[in-house]
Amino acid sequence: MMIILGIDPGIGIMGYGIVRREKDGSITHIENGALCTPSNEEVPARLAMIYERVVQLIKAHNPDAIVIEDLFFGRNVTNALKVAAARGVIMLASAHHTGKIYEIKPNHVKMAITGTAKSKKPEIQEMVKNILKLDKIPKPDDAADALAVAIAFIDRLSKETNL
Repeated sequence: MMIILGIDPGIGIMGYGIVRREKDGSITHIENGALCTPSNEEVPARLAMIYERVVQLIKAHNPDAIVIEDLFFGRNVTNALKVAAARGVIMLASAHHTGKIYEIKPNHVKMAITGTAKSKKPEIQEMVKNILKLDKIPKPDDAADALAVAIAFIDRLSKETNL
């Protein structure tokens, strides 16, 4: 049995998803959600909120691995830098409290969840719902993305260790 905390990093919204890989290889949903930081707060205060929430999640669930989606740079460099700062804080909190932090590329997440790197967000969300046997697609989208990150890590680990 292995508990995975998946994180979709962001400065405004940080999605998280916690799953458990059972001994039989199935994946069980534990929790998901998002931390929304107030846009009227200064960046350092928002980063402190992210750090504290990650620490709370680690203490509450004692994950065997924390997986963060690699940063995909878009056209908005200012936002990308803030997301990079959020990723750094998430990695710092993880390193301080577990040392078990891993990164996964967005294309690897898409491949693991849908079988193609060209899949779109709605396809990924529907597959997350199906894989975890949920009644509905997790909301907000960032929470569904974080669950996809956790599932993709389990897929990668299974392939690497032939589990």
